[in-house]
Amino acid sequence: MEPFIVSARKYRPQTFKDVVGQAAITNTLLNAIENNHLAQALLFCGPRGVGKTTCARILAKKINQDGTEREDEDFAFNIFELDAASNNSVDDIRSLIDQVRIPPQVGKYKVYIIDEVHMLSQSAFNAFLKTLEEPPKHAIFILATTEKHKIIPTILSRCQIFDFKRITVKDASEYLKYIAEQQGIEAEESALHIIAQKADGAMRDALSIFDRVVSFSGKELTRKAVTENLNVLDYDTYFSATDFILDNNIPELLILLNETLSYGFDGHHFITGLASHFRDLMVCQHAETIELLEVGEDVKQHYKEQAGKASKTFLLQAIDMANDCDLKYKSSKNQRLLVELTLMKLASITFDGEKKNSNFIIPASHFSIKVPKNGISVPKINEQPKVEVEIAPPTTSKPSKTEETVVQEHKEPQKTVKKINIISSEKRVSGLSLSSIKAKKAHENTKAPEVDHDELPKEIFTEEEMQQHWDDFVDQLEQKGRKILASNLQTDVPKLKNDHTIWIELPNSTMKKEVEREQSLMLDYLKEKLNNYSISLHITVNEEVAKKFAFTPEEKYQKLREKNPAIDLLRKEFDLDF
Repeated sequence: MEPFIVSARKYRPQTFKDVVGQAAITNTLLNAIENNHLAQALLFCGPRGVGKTTCARILAKKINQDGTEREDEDFAFNIFELDAASNNSVDDIRSLIDQVRIPPQVGKYKVYIIDEVHMLSQSAFNAFLKTLEEPPKHAIFILATTEKHKIIPTILSRCQIFDFKRITVKDASEYLKYIAEQQGIEAEESALHIIAQKADGAMRDALSIFDRVVSFSGKELTRKAVTENLNVLDYDTYFSATDFILDNNIPELLILLNETLSYGFDGHHFITGLASHFRDLMVCQHAETIELLEVGEDVKQHYKEQAGKASKTFLLQAIDMANDCDLKYKSSKNQRLLVELTLMKLASITFDGEKKNSNFIIPASHFSIKVPKNGISVPKINEQPKVEVEIAPPTTSKPSKTEETVVQEHKEPQKTVKKINIISSEKRVSGLSLSSIKAKKAHENTKAPEVDHDELPKEIFTEEEMQQHWDDFVDQLEQKGRKILASNLQTDVPKLKNDHTIWIELPNSTMKKEVEREQSLMLDYLKEKLNNYSISLHITVNEEVAKKFAFTPEEKYQKLREKNPAIDLLRKEFDLDF
């Protein structure tokens, strides 16, 4: 049994013509070789799996060919490959520099390919500078890296830089088709496109995926087998979801989501794929942008058919909703509900029912209220009056002003009857219009009449009662966490100046301002408890009161010594400071 060779090695390009998707670079290198215009230090940079090392090997063989060598000559003695990831020290670079001095035994050039050159240490880069700038005539350096930004500028300035691009889905699928023909595999075009999309621009990844899928499906490579093996959602899932959305079929849409989740996919995968599907549909609506759709011809026709059913406005709004769900998914506490809610919103974009218009309001002119001829019975307590409402067909005449039906009072004078107002909301006006000013005045006229304070109770109370309720109010403040205000109110004992004026002295104006700011809350409490609504508060500032309180450490110590003279003895015994 012969050992299996992976396609990435078996079908590695041997000439520049075989390199996929890098025509600009390969043509430049060929012309440089033919015109003897090749630099002595080249830097190949780009993403993984796009052909950097392959082009370096082809170039190394190409510059040594003069037509007299054998067909299978690989010039192994002239090509030196160094993996900078494992040989990144100064000693490794010095050993390389020593080898550079020796001329080639066969061929014209010695080529040094340093892969992953960005892994070299700072000291190794510095040791390499002089040799890279002025190498011997027989030496050519080819550096390859995926992270050009990690290479120091002094190295970059000494190299001729070639930027390799990502391989397009079209180029990758065509190369996979060629390999499938070489191996005698019947592959659907859409299946190869899915493999190319999954590879994300890397040809080596595409070939690895191709080998895996072939091992799964055998000699027939179908789209179903590829999607099942790669665990990707098929186009049909998104086509079905879009059809349900356009038909406003929310139940089937939620069932489709549940089936998708049961296959092991997460909601984030589903919603991001749906957003990309909407993007592809928008691309298909214009002949100029159809080329941006990277799918097979059979799938492209299906996209064109569905794009004709969806409007541009719908697609723009749908993409915005799906993208918003994508951004919120990771931070959401209930991710499935977020996706389901987004799908329901998407299915409601084209819904033409009455729920679509949130501003749907029936004007008052379309209502007629039937009131019995003998009057209306008085509703019981907490019972709403029953009113029969009929909706009249809309008329073309201008709607009338505010209509109201007033229910007359019942014969029993001790019971009141509610007034039923139906106000037209058909026309909304600006806050700066004359109509809004009139409405504001009408609203002020309907306000409850101001209370006559002369009619409120004014019971006489004693100073002890006032102080008791004062202390209760302070306790409530402390329980609510308002300790600063409570402390200010405890600074002095309130006194009754006359029958309804409470007088308190505070040590400074700051406390006075804080108490005045909250005095309405305290007065309301005292008025209610003492049943006297003529109570007022008089606050004065007396700086002598401040002397009662200790602010500095020395003052605090004096206060403590007055209470317990033994503290002075303790301080002297242990030689304590304030």
